[in-house]
Formats: sequence, structure tokens, C-alpha cells
Amino acid sequence: MDVKILTDEKDAIELQIGSVTIAEILRVYLNKEQAVKFAAWKREHPDKPAILRVETSGKTPKKAIQESIEQINKDAEKLASEFKNA
Repeated sequence: MDVKILTDEKDAIELQIGSVTIAEILRVYLNKEQAVKFAAWKREHPDKPAILRVETSGKTPKKAIQESIEQINKDAEKLASEFKNA
């Protein structure tokens, strides 16, 4: 999956993400973070990649994204473990 940083400011970042599914999962997890003021994605056309914008306060956007990815991984591992034990 391709991820490209389009803008990187102190309290905001825009990423180009090749998968709408990944952009949506990240958006959901980012919006659970207290430090995240805004997280949303858009795309100009279905043939174009998603653009995820994240704005934070008190934490860098990169840190918020990294923590969200770590939480996604933990939740996915937990789900896989529960599925194996079922």
C-alpha cells in the first residue's frame, strides 16, 4: 500500500493513502484520540487515492497516527486470537 505525505505541519498532516479501507479505519481510530481535533478523508474521484487530513492539539499528528496504528494492530491480533479459540 502506498502512503505519501502531502503536507506536514506542526498540528496538521495530510496523507495520500492508496486504500479507502485503511483511510476509514485510521479515521475511526484517530477520532477516538483526545488529542485529535479533526480526522477525515476525501477523494476527488473513485479512481483517485484517499487524502487523510489529521489535526491535533497537544500531540503531533504523526504520533497520533502511530498510536492509532498500534491500537489497530492490537485489536486485530485480539480478534484473530479469539477467532482461533472459537
